[in-house]
Amino acid sequence: MLHTLAIAGYRSLRDFVIPLKGLNLVTGPNGSGKSNLYRALRLLADTAQGRVIPSLAREGGLQSTLWAGPESISRAVRRGEQPVQGTPRQKVVSLRLGFGADDFGYAIDLGLAAVPGPTNAFAHDPEIKRECLWAAPTLRPSSLLVDRRGGMVKSRQDGREWMVVTHQLASFDSMMTHCADPRSTPEMLMLRETMRAWRFYDHVRTDAAAPARLPQVGTHTPVLSHDGADLAAALQTIRQIGDADVLDAAIADAFPGSQVSVTVDKGWFDVEMRQHGLLRPLKAAELSDGTLRYLLWVAALLTPRPPGLLVLNEPETSLHPDLLPALGRLIVQTAERTQLLVVSHAPVLVDTLQQTPECQSLSLVKELGETRVAGDDQERPLWQWPAR
Repeated sequence: MLHTLAIAGYRSLRDFVIPLKGLNLVTGPNGSGKSNLYRALRLLADTAQGRVIPSLAREGGLQSTLWAGPESISRAVRRGEQPVQGTPRQKVVSLRLGFGADDFGYAIDLGLAAVPGPTNAFAHDPEIKRECLWAAPTLRPSSLLVDRRGGMVKSRQDGREWMVVTHQLASFDSMMTHCADPRSTPEMLMLRETMRAWRFYDHVRTDAAAPARLPQVGTHTPVLSHDGADLAAALQTIRQIGDADVLDAAIADAFPGSQVSVTVDKGWFDVEMRQHGLLRPLKAAELSDGTLRYLLWVAALLTPRPPGLLVLNEPETSLHPDLLPALGRLIVQTAERTQLLVVSHAPVLVDTLQQTPECQSLSLVKELGETRVAGDDQERPLWQWPAR
């Protein structure tokens, strides 16, 4: 489980370090930085997939995603006694992402290309300057397990001696994807696979042409796809190798008297829902957007293969307020077996989750363009960034 999430220099997250628990609820007004937090966490997950550089490029490159305010904000500026103004830069340009978990901690530092100008066609691509993997809970020289500076990666062997893994790692390649080896860097291989299993769901499709509304060839599907195309197969997988009783209870909680089943015709799977008072079941193509979206959340949350981290961005979208308490109860139930981070601004869903003692609520505010956690009730965890 992740205990600390740290982000520095990404959009409104100038210096952002928060504690994490089993169930985390992120709230705040529009423009407070909720989406930035979600996107930064996805970028962090992309390092394990080898996609962090292309993902930043799709956001407009490093220059477009960097914190746009002053390098530091004085107390006088925060009190309104002085205006916000730029000062000569004292530190290198940097976008840093990291976390501390039960077993390991990890951080990556991205900066500007070392060869700027017209001679480098990829001058707008960021470069990976430093990566570190250490034994939890905090980074110390003695806890480092794998260390990358520029193109050199070295690994600590038997907790003592260092071994150079490579001198020539490309500036756009993460050591996560190019140096993970069961013999020389087993800890990194383990962490990489854990991060690759993290799941993110953001605005699954329920429009008239949504893939979830169409029959699909079905195979065992313990993990719902991000677009929900394999909804029928995912629900049937839960019924056969997951917890069918919990599935039925989740449907009944939101739609009393209703039942959901999957029809199979020559390998093609389709969802159908029987509702009280109707003479025939409704196919997925006939369901309302809200009903279909709730079924998609059921399939995502009741996965028979729970990840280490599951992140939901505004799951209340297109749901009627009457469905939100049932969704909240389902989220709380899921948090018993996987770590959850939920970004929401729906009062009903927020109230449902906050009634659970185990839920940690993080309310974001933006001050002088910087995203912060409101109030002083959240103690900032200890965190140390690796130096370049």
